Amino acid sequence: MTTYRQQYIPGPASGAQIRKDDGDKWTLIHVRYLRHSPEKVWEALTNPEHLSEWAPFDADGSLGTVGSTVKLTTVGAPKPHVTETTVTRADAPNVLVYSWGGNDMRWELEALGGGTRLTLWTSIGRRFIAMGAAGWHICFDVLDHLLSGTPIGRTVGPEAMKVDGFHRLHAEYAKQFDIETPNVPPAPRSPQ
Repeated sequence: MTTYRQQYIPGPASGAQIRKDDGDKWTLIHVRYLRHSPEKVWEALTNPEHLSEWAPFDADGSLGTVGSTVKLTTVGAPKPHVTETTVTRADAPNVLVYSWGGNDMRWELEALGGGTRLTLWTSIGRRFIAMGAAGWHICFDVLDHLLSGTPIGRTVGPEAMKVDGFHRLHAEYAKQFDIETPNVPPAPRSPQ
């Protein structure tokens, strides 16, 4: 029996742009239309149980309340990476702001045509912009499947890079942003 995960291939790069900030700082802005209400999307952005199904981190508490201190643990990192964040804005179901791993995260949800226009602003290092865009693209696909009742399972970090189409997606974002992708060494040859 084929699962939704086996059938999943990300679509073309779209909905992302970058902005140069002060110094070496950049902002990745990613917009996605989801066919679900802002309230349903808000729950997926703030509830630890929902986050564990699609986000690139686990949360030890809700991100839905201003002033909450939450530990975020990066999933798929080579070694455990835990950061503590304080939610600085939580206007349900419209705006959510906190930081993750030293990067500012701002989520905006706008009701649109029976669904939600979800916009993520995140600070990011220039050399990670295309990979970050590809990673968030896949996270948003996984989120959409989860909210639609056809979950494909969290696909982040090294697992995302194994998805058919990830390298194409990464290259498409790099081209859109006019940046070079890092050289990836060829896979080792099998012994003969």
